[in-house]
Amino acid sequence: MSSSPSTTTKTNGHVNGHSTRDPKERVLTKETINPAVLKAEYAVRGEIAIRAEELREMCATEEGRKKLGFDDVISCNIGNPQQLEQKPITFFRQVASLTEYPELLENPLVKQIYPSDAIARAKTLLEDIGSIGAYSHSKGVPAIRKNVAAFLEERDGYPADPEMIFLTAGASTGVSNILQVMISHDNCAVLIPIPQYPLYTAAIALNSAHPIPYYLKEEAAWSTDPNEMREAVHKAREEGKDVRAVVVINPGNPTGQCLSLDNMKDIIKMAYEEKLVLLADEVYQTNVFDDDIRDDGEEPKPFYSFKKVLKSLGEPYASNLELISFHSLSKGQIGECGRRGGFFELVNFNEDAHDQIYKLASIQLCPGLQGQIGIDMMVQPPKKGDESYEQYHNEKMEIHRLLRQRSTEIAEAFSKWEGITCNPADGAMYLFPKLTLPPKAIEAAKKAGKAPDAFYCLQLLEKTGICVVPGSGFGQVPGTFHFRTTFLAPQTDEFVARMGKFHADFMKEYS
Repeated sequence: MSSSPSTTTKTNGHVNGHSTRDPKERVLTKETINPAVLKAEYAVRGEIAIRAEELREMCATEEGRKKLGFDDVISCNIGNPQQLEQKPITFFRQVASLTEYPELLENPLVKQIYPSDAIARAKTLLEDIGSIGAYSHSKGVPAIRKNVAAFLEERDGYPADPEMIFLTAGASTGVSNILQVMISHDNCAVLIPIPQYPLYTAAIALNSAHPIPYYLKEEAAWSTDPNEMREAVHKAREEGKDVRAVVVINPGNPTGQCLSLDNMKDIIKMAYEEKLVLLADEVYQTNVFDDDIRDDGEEPKPFYSFKKVLKSLGEPYASNLELISFHSLSKGQIGECGRRGGFFELVNFNEDAHDQIYKLASIQLCPGLQGQIGIDMMVQPPKKGDESYEQYHNEKMEIHRLLRQRSTEIAEAFSKWEGITCNPADGAMYLFPKLTLPPKAIEAAKKAGKAPDAFYCLQLLEKTGICVVPGSGFGQVPGTFHFRTTFLAPQTDEFVARMGKFHADFMKEYS
């Protein structure tokens, strides 16, 4: 006899075949989430950055500002230029706006508002792309990749194949994709600089692989020692690790160094001899500072890419070392982080590897079109004789001048403070000062359950509103303490004054 509709039958925690679990129970918990995600860390947006956002909300009210004792939060934890008032390049925004709303091109007033070369570039891009609301080729718009290839040929003096160029949603996506393709089992390993940009340890952790550190030489302007890199590879392989690649960040993040040509050549030879893929993170390539540059509009000194150095070495290196170089719209003088534009170039890769990288890009459909448009303008900016050239050149050089000036002023200030030493920046947009903390501060950090430099940085944030990142988030020589700060803040004097007072008070409190 069947039961009536109102009758329920409960068996083994089920009612009529439906689970009777606690309604508050969830499928995704810390116990069920992918352990590789739990293991991954990203310091520049970690605990201190989260606390900074809470303080920023408090600063929005008079009561909050009064309670905190400062009026705003200065976010020096991440290279985000336009958050700290760096103005966008006018030409880039003009072209972007026209591609976003093509009907403007038909308006008779458009020529009164936009320069002729911005109008022409927008029309060309729209012819190549169609609508920016549509998918593009998975590698990126073919015409834009051709322009990237032309840029690389002009930069390096060697040919570039558009089919070996992949446009990406920022350089970070390219790095993550390459590591995902490269890491095939949980014993794979990648040689990374220490200190390093934490994208690399995070991406390696997400793929359940192993980071193998090589230490930059702080006492030698953060240079590398290829012999020590080689020793790190050998040790890892003796321990059974399958070391497949080496990462080099040049100009450096978080250290701001620029490697010498001799250093670059030695790294290339080491990578070739040890059968490693060389991953060259070169997103700061236009942020190269030179003390000999005059403030008369002279261009910065040239950037030497790993591809240029590789090809100049000749055989057996030039046509055999597998190299991937990454570039981005987010850095340099452009600073369009939110547009998420980047690219990488494959050099000396076989067809099978290329095809699998292409397949992964296809699974992700395509990078955003506004990021791709930004890349097109980055690699093909206005040239002499174009209507927009003078304004573009002046804007770019002024941003470069300010970055160089701020880096010098802040590094010099740090070097005058008790317990801090700081190498000047050769490029990029960061300083990585070394802290010598009093024993009482180290003990207080231990009681608080914090790394000593994290303890320092958290107190700096709470008392001044200045948000920097502890060196422990990037890796450092054991027993040393650092922090990373950008030099993007527009009011350098205020930044130095706020931080200088805090540092003096901190050292006095814990002396």
